[in-house]
This record gives sequence, structure tokens and C-alpha cells, in this order.
Amino acid sequence: MDCIDKTTISTQTTYSHSSDSAGGSPRSILAAPPSPPPQVILTPCAACKILRRRCVDKCVLAPYFPPTEPLKFTIAHRVFGASNIIKLLQELPEDQRADTVNCMVYEANARIRDPVYGCAGAIFQLQKQISELQAHLAKAQVEILHMQNQNTNLVALICAEMTHNQENDSSIVFPDHQQAYGNSTTFPEDDNVYAAWEPL
Repeated sequence: MDCIDKTTISTQTTYSHSSDSAGGSPRSILAAPPSPPPQVILTPCAACKILRRRCVDKCVLAPYFPPTEPLKFTIAHRVFGASNIIKLLQELPEDQRADTVNCMVYEANARIRDPVYGCAGAIFQLQKQISELQAHLAKAQVEILHMQNQNTNLVALICAEMTHNQENDSSIVFPDHQQAYGNSTTFPEDDNVYAAWEPL
């Protein structure tokens, strides 16, 4: 009996402490400290990730090779090398680095597509297209000028034809009374007419 009583007392005591701590007032629940904010994990830039090195805070490659564009650095690194890219960016002012990186990536792409000519091949193709377009433009301008001349000649021909028709219409004169009777003021003599007017 003593053992049962001690066990029951200890159980009741434990339950009372747990109920006080768990079933406290609502104020104690709301006053609980908030959970700490999630830690922001900084991912290395694409260059440092490919080179398998630590990306420092002031990495010269991070602003131009973000982690979402690994292919951009892969192409430039394949042609120029990472050390040359870093050295070139360090020698340039910051306002020129973005354009420089874009040019390097474009040139690297052209060199991969055409290992012999690289950008020179692309420039040659563009110049060829420009020359062809200029030839087509000159030909179209000549055709337009020829059509304008034809239009001008056609208008002049129509005007001349209308003028000639007007002159022909004005040259047709209907004979008047005098011309019909030989410029005579008297009617032609007729014996029957005079006989009709003889006095009775």
C-alpha cells in the first residue's frame, strides 16, 4: 500500500506540473519567442562553381557570371581562360566590364562555331549580306525611276491626244446661210414663185 500511494502521489505531482506548464494562460503562449529567421545561403557564382573554388564577397567574376548562367562562363573560359578573364576585368573600369564580358562571350561563341575565322567570318558574312541588299536596293530604285518615266510619258501622250481632238472639233464649222447660197442676199429665182405672187 505504501508503494502504491507513493506512485500515485508522484504521478499526480508530475501531471499537475505538466498541466501548469502546458495549459497556461493564453498570454504565456503569445509571449513565446519567435522562431529565428531562415539563414540565407549564398551560392557561388558560375565561374567559382565551375572552377571549384570559394567565391569571396568581392569576386570580380560574380557580377558578370551569375549562378543561373553557367554556360556563359564555360564558353568564355574555354577560349580565353579564367586567368586572362580575371586579369582583363581587373585592368578595366567597372563601367566597361559588362560590355567587355559580352564581347568576350560573343567572340568565344564565334570562335567555337568557326575555329578558323571566328568573328572575322561572321563580319565577312554580314558585309556580304549588306552588299547584296545594297545591290537589290539600287536595282529597285532604277525600276522605280523607269516606271516614273513611263508614267510621265503616258500622261504627256494622253494630254497631246486630248489637245489634238479638241483642235479637230474646233476646226469643224457649219455653213451659215450666206455660204449656203453663195453669199447672195436674194433667194434663188424661181418662175413658179413669181407666178404665185402675180396680181390678179
